[in-house]
Amino acid sequence: MNTISLDQTALDHAVLKRDQSHFRPDLIEQRAALRDAVQGRRVLVVGGGGTIGSATTMLIADLAPSALHIVDQSENYLAELVRDLRGRPGGLSVTEFRTLPLDYGSPVMGRYLMDTERFDIVLNFAALKHVRSEKDVYSLLQMIDTNVVRHIRFRQWLQKGGHGERYFAVSTDKAANPTSLMGASKRLMEDVVFDEALAVPGTRTTARFANVAFSNGSLLQGFLSRLAKRQPLAAPRDTRRYFVSQAESGEICLLASMLGQPDSVLFPRLDPRSELQLLEEVASRVLECAGYEPVFFEEESEARAAIDSLVAEGRYPLLLTPLDTSGEKPYEEFVGQDESLIDSGLQTLAAVKHVPTQALTRDVISLLEDAVQRVDGAVDKQGIVDAIQSVVPGFSHRETGKSLDDRL
Repeated sequence: MNTISLDQTALDHAVLKRDQSHFRPDLIEQRAALRDAVQGRRVLVVGGGGTIGSATTMLIADLAPSALHIVDQSENYLAELVRDLRGRPGGLSVTEFRTLPLDYGSPVMGRYLMDTERFDIVLNFAALKHVRSEKDVYSLLQMIDTNVVRHIRFRQWLQKGGHGERYFAVSTDKAANPTSLMGASKRLMEDVVFDEALAVPGTRTTARFANVAFSNGSLLQGFLSRLAKRQPLAAPRDTRRYFVSQAESGEICLLASMLGQPDSVLFPRLDPRSELQLLEEVASRVLECAGYEPVFFEEESEARAAIDSLVAEGRYPLLLTPLDTSGEKPYEEFVGQDESLIDSGLQTLAAVKHVPTQALTRDVISLLEDAVQRVDGAVDKQGIVDAIQSVVPGFSHRETGKSLDDRL
């Protein structure tokens, strides 16, 4: 992707407004426990080439696993991950290291799991995680297939092969009281993670996330791309989000996956008063890092037309849009309806006990599987929404008829 080159440390500081990792206290205090959890174990990371997966993999590689296998559909991501691991100070010291460009729900993945020595630890980062993925029925079906249907199939293969005494999958803050089908699908995914019928004996955890600053496909990465291409920046007005850095995203997953209590959903302890940030202010700070003063616009055409004259003056157009696309929330939360906080055993991560929905007992999953696998006949999007809404606590779908494809 064509992005402008700015100092990442300065960008992270501008967005996060902190000088060191939020999770540093636990990383220091739990250093020995983390090594004990990984050292000598066989580890499989699925979706390990993306932003969060690769950040987590880099940390795991330093904890002396006996084997580290990375699966990702993107050959390009895997190639870059290998270069990062081997090119950094100290290089890569894991003896049995493999990368495989596989779809985690494909028959080839099942064959690989049947043919491979048992993994002690399995981490799964495979997901469609953008709200824009519900914009039409085809994108919606693919999202359900990736987040739910293939996850079930994957868990069945793990169980058959005896893999994953410790199992972790990444979720999202949008799974708490979801207003989007993406968030609701990840809430169903949490059920899949904790379902006893799909598990081998051991510990299962997941983590709900804040936004990862400048991650692949994120709004903030888009800011850098727009700057590189001399195009206006855009952000929804009156919209607040939590942020963590890319390095912190790996730290969250390392702590949650290796030290989380059984059947717990972990998430960052962040102060909403100081760390829920207005996106328009974040965009302004990114522009200031690039040496520009923001100029606010409400019309896309006017922002585009003004770009050359403003840049010549050291200023830059920032388009503010209404938050009126389907599924979007004006704020973020980590604890859903009927969920209660439990002791996480960590300073920087809080936790709730997983509360199962009725999706696995009321044939909702069967309905979703049928919708995904059929190639003919009409698909009733509202029927899918109604079925999910009937079992997911706090799910109130926000349908406006507009998607992020209608926005800059």
